[in-house]
Amino acid sequence: MNTPHRNRGCDALVQSLQTAGVRRIFTLSGNHIMPIFDAVLESGIELIHTRHEASAVHMADAYARITGEVGIALVTGGPGHGNAVSALYTAQMAESPVVLLSGHAPNNQSGMGAFQEMRQADMAAPVTKAAWTCAGADQVASDIAKAIRLARSGRPGPVNLNLPTDALDDLAAMPALAADAFQAETMALDPATASELMQRLVGASRPMILAGPACMTRPGRALLAALEAASGVPVVGMESPRGVADASLGAFAQMLAQADCILLLGKRLDFTLKFGKAPALSADAAVHQVDAENAEIDRSRRALGGRLQVTALADAFASVAALTRAAAGGAPAAWLAQVRAAIAYRPPAWDSAQSETSGKLHPVQMLRPLQALLDSHPEAVLVCDGGEIGQWAMACLSAPHRVNNGVAGSIGSGLPYALAARCAQPQAPVVAVMGDGTVGFHISEFDTAMRYGLPFVSVIGNDARWNAEYQIQLRDYGADRLVGCELWPMRYDSVAQAFGGHGECVTDPLAMAAAAQRAQASGLPACLNVMIEGVPAPQIKY
Repeated sequence: MNTPHRNRGCDALVQSLQTAGVRRIFTLSGNHIMPIFDAVLESGIELIHTRHEASAVHMADAYARITGEVGIALVTGGPGHGNAVSALYTAQMAESPVVLLSGHAPNNQSGMGAFQEMRQADMAAPVTKAAWTCAGADQVASDIAKAIRLARSGRPGPVNLNLPTDALDDLAAMPALAADAFQAETMALDPATASELMQRLVGASRPMILAGPACMTRPGRALLAALEAASGVPVVGMESPRGVADASLGAFAQMLAQADCILLLGKRLDFTLKFGKAPALSADAAVHQVDAENAEIDRSRRALGGRLQVTALADAFASVAALTRAAAGGAPAAWLAQVRAAIAYRPPAWDSAQSETSGKLHPVQMLRPLQALLDSHPEAVLVCDGGEIGQWAMACLSAPHRVNNGVAGSIGSGLPYALAARCAQPQAPVVAVMGDGTVGFHISEFDTAMRYGLPFVSVIGNDARWNAEYQIQLRDYGADRLVGCELWPMRYDSVAQAFGGHGECVTDPLAMAAAAQRAQASGLPACLNVMIEGVPAPQIKY
C-alpha cells in the first residue's frame, strides 16, 4: 500500500477546513476529488456521501442555516459540478453561507480537451458571490480561507472554489492559517446613523422594520425579537417567495400597506415587496434602507425615488445590534399589538376544515397534529418544501428551527434538508413537510439516511398532481384547459420501506396524530404518505 504524502494540496485543504472548524462535508464521490477523500481520512471531518450532487449543496445549505456554521459541499468536476450548480440558487436567495468545492480538470491540461474540462467558474458565477479556479497547490489553503470568509461576509451566500486535480496532488506549502482568517468581515452600522434611524421610526405613527432571509435563522430571529422589544417597532422577517402574501405571516400584508415609515434591514426591495409599489407599500410611506450591497440600495433608489431617505452600507447582523443599542422604546404600543395580532391571525374556519372527498384529508387536518411533535423538544426542526403544501405547512406549524425553500421558490430540497437537520440536531425531532411533486426530486436520499442512521419524519401531502401549477391553470385558463399537472397517487410510504425506512399511508384524519408518533418512535427515516385534497395555498385576510 502506498503511503500518501501529507503536504499535498489536498492535505492543505483539509488542514484549512480543520482550522475553520468544519466538522462535516456533504459530498458525492468522483474522479477529480479522490485526493480529498484520501486526505480527509483520520482528520476527524465526517463525509456525508449523498446520492446526487444537488443534494450535497442542499444539505450544506440547511446545515449552515441551522448551525450558523459555513456549509461545505464537495462534488466532482464536469457533470458533477453542473448537477450541483442549480442548488446554489436556492442557497443564494436564502442568503446561506455555503462553499461548493468542485473538482476540476488539471491546470496543466487547460485548453487541451482534458477529461470533463469545462468553464466551471463561469457556470457558477451567476448564482454565487464569487467563483474561481485555484491556480495551484500553494494557493489551496489561502483560497479555502477566502471562500469561507466571502461566504460569511456582508450578505451571506454561496461561493464556488474549483480545485484542479494537479492542485490537489502536487506538493504544497502548508501555511499555518489562524482561525480568524476564516471569519466574516464585519460591516458595522455607524452609531449616529443607527440613532437617526431609530428616531425616525419611533417618531412615526405606524413604523415597521423588514428583515431579509439571512436573519431568519433561530439566532437571527432572536436578535430581531430583541430589537422589537427594545424599540417597540414591529420587526418582521421575510423569507418566502410569496412575499407579502406569505401564509406564515397571517394578515401581515394588510398591516404593511398601512405603514408610514419602513426600514429595509438587509431586505431586498424586489418582487416579494411588489417592488415597493402601492398598495403593497403606501405611496406616502418614507422608506429607509441598510444593506450590505450598494447595488441593492441603488435598485431601491430607482424604484422609490425621493421616498428612499436614509441609507447606509452595513451587514444585517451588525445593523440589528447597532439599532438595538440605539433603541429606547417610544414607538406606538397599539400599532405593535395590531401588527402582531395580524401576523398571528388564522381564519377560525380552519378549526373545522375537512376534505370534501372521502379518504382524503384537508391540509390543515394533516398538519395540525404534527405540532405536538415539534413542541416536544427545544431544538425541533420543521422543514417546509413544495408549492401550495409548503405554504400550508408554514401557516399551520411552528418550530424552534425552520428551513424552507426560500425566496428562490424552488422545490425538491426537502429530503436533503431533513438529513442535514438531523446532522445538525442529533436528538431533536425533524419533521419535513413536502408535496408529492417535490419528494420525487431526491427520494433516493432515503438511502443516504439509512446508511448514516439519520432518522426523521417526512410527511407527504399527496394530491397526485403538481398543485401549484394546477391552480394557476385553473385560475388563468379555466377547468377545460388543465394539462401536464397530473401525477400518479404513488405509495411513497412503500418506497421508504423499500429503502429500509418506516412508511405508512394515512387516509383518515383521526389516524394522523398516532401515525406521526409511530413514525418518530420508529427511529428510522420515515414517510407518512398522506392522501390530501388538492386545495390552493391559503390567502389570509382579516
